Order: sequence, then C-alpha cells, then structure tokens
Amino acid sequence: AYEEEFMQREKEITFTPTLRERIGRHIYGEKWAQNIKKSLLNAQLLERPIHIISANLHSVMNSLYAPAALKNAFKEPKSISEIALELSKADNEQLNQKVKKYALSHGMISISDESGTNLAVQIFDTAQIDLDDISDEIHIQKEYLQQQKPVIVVMDYAFGEQAYETMDELLKPLKTEKKHHHMPIASISIMGKAGILEGQKGDIMIPTAHVFEGTADNYPFENDFKKEDFKDQGIAVYEGPMISVLGTSLQNRDVLDYFKSSSWQAIGLEMEGAHYQKAIQAEVKIRKNIQEDVILRYAYYASDNPLVTGSTLASGSLGLVGVKPTYLITVQILSKILNPKNYHPQKKTAKA
Repeated sequence: AYEEEFMQREKEITFTPTLRERIGRHIYGEKWAQNIKKSLLNAQLLERPIHIISANLHSVMNSLYAPAALKNAFKEPKSISEIALELSKADNEQLNQKVKKYALSHGMISISDESGTNLAVQIFDTAQIDLDDISDEIHIQKEYLQQQKPVIVVMDYAFGEQAYETMDELLKPLKTEKKHHHMPIASISIMGKAGILEGQKGDIMIPTAHVFEGTADNYPFENDFKKEDFKDQGIAVYEGPMISVLGTSLQNRDVLDYFKSSSWQAIGLEMEGAHYQKAIQAEVKIRKNIQEDVILRYAYYASDNPLVTGSTLASGSLGLVGVKPTYLITVQILSKILNPKNYHPQKKTAKA
C-alpha cells in the first residue's frame, strides 16, 4: 500500500496454491493433461481402454520390455526383480539405454513435461508389444489384448495437492473443435511409497480407505488389490486405512500412535492417496466424466517406519530393499490390466 501511494506502483495480488486448488483453477495440471490427451488423440489411442498408473518411470517399462531387450545380456535367466537389481547398478547405464531403446520401438511413447508440473509420462500401446516376449511372471490373456488393445498411461509420482490437480485434469474430456472426447478409463492404479506404522522397510500396505490428516475427511473405496494378491512372496502385507498426511515434518510419536492405536486403526501414512481419490470420486460420482465401474488399485511399499528408531526417513534411503516390493506391485498391476477376470472373449458367429 505504501509503494502504491508514494511510488506509483500498481498493487499486485497473488493467490496461494491452496486457494487455486479449492476453486478448481488449475494452471500447470491443465497444460500437462492437455498434452497427454492430445498425444493419445494423435496416436489414435483415445478410443481404446485406457489404464492409468501412478508410479515411477522405470518399473512398468522394465517389467514389460527388459526380459526381451536383455535376453542375451546375462548368462543365466533372471526374474524381473533380478533384472531390475542389475539395472539399478550405476555401471549398467548402457543396459538401461538398451531397454529404453527397445521400448520406444515396441509401443512406448515418452512425454517429457513442459507445463511446470515436473511429471513426465509414458504411454504404452499394447498392440505393438510382442506378447510372446512378455515375461511369464506377468499373466496375460492374449485374446483380450488382441481384441481390445488396451493402452497404459504411466505418470510419475505426484505429491499432495498436485495429485488432485493432475488426476482431476487428466480425467476430464478432451475438447476439440469437432467433439468432446471422454476418456475411456478402465482402471486407475496408484503405486507409492509410504511410512508404515506396523512392520518394517520393504513391507507392503493395501489401503481400504484414505483419511485426510487435520480433518475428518475420509475416502473409503473398493480396492481391487487384496492382501491375498501378494501372499507367499516373502514380504509382509498389511491391509487397512491409511492417513494422507500434510508432510513428514509435521509428524510426531503422539500423533502416529493415535492413528495406529485408536479406532482409526491406520496401517501407514502417505501424501497423495486422499487427493487422488477426491479427484476420482468427483469425476465418477458428480461430473460423470468417466464410467462408474472404473477399477481402482492402491498399493504402497514401506520406505520407513517413523515409530521405530533407526527405521525413519532420516536413517537413509530404502536402497535395494525397495526393488523387490516395487516390482512385485508393478507385476501385479500389469497382470490385472493384461488379464482381466471380467473379460469374456467375443464369440465368432457362423456365417449363414
């Protein structure tokens, strides 16, 4: 006000990110989502079943392509997680580039971010994947893939309010001069890393609901993942509500003990689940932009246990311990996408 009065400078008013989110005015997410949807339209993929995965940008690509791209790189056959361990080594950058090159020539489209979200995206056209080269660890149904030709869209991890903005914009129709292209979303899978309240680093959590910290807001949902999906893998699995927290720096033992021991019975804490679910429910239940029977899958692997000394985030990164649960969840997501239980092949009718 002083500068306006005495220095003749115009007053500038800015809106906080929180206010922009609450009024639904998305700046970066809208540009980001438009770029993805236009890429799908230009590649003639917008009429096929689309499966969205929120994850890292290596596990889906490596699971689908690395066994074929590197089949002559090792003396003995390796599992997907064993190959991933090799690819995670600093001196194997050449192998990583070989997998990426193979993927780009077999149906993968890589979209770098130019909107400001810093979320890169990969699109996988399953019609261009050699089904015989897919690892036996991933269960597929060839008839389904040959008839439906599903498309997989992998978006990098989003955190906090950014998860709401990006998912909300991605699920909206693409508006062109000719028509509104509704997104044919068949499933949405969220894989993340989270703090666990009972268990240890590397364990897996299957949420049944997201509870938003600092409010009574809660988002129960039907998770297509069940505890049984990860049995007999040598990894402990926990199922129950999870807390979507505002940030790790706000946590203390009293708060965490309350969420774990009270009637909330929380199994872990993460930063994006409630935001994703808020966007999905709005598009399904209110805006009706995507079909109501969209399949939801949420699974997290434990990056730390903030209640155990020596197992907090401050104790160091998850390292190689995270490779097995990351790829176990990824393989399960892909198996459920590529081998749907509710699919019934179209029967050929005899000619008269």
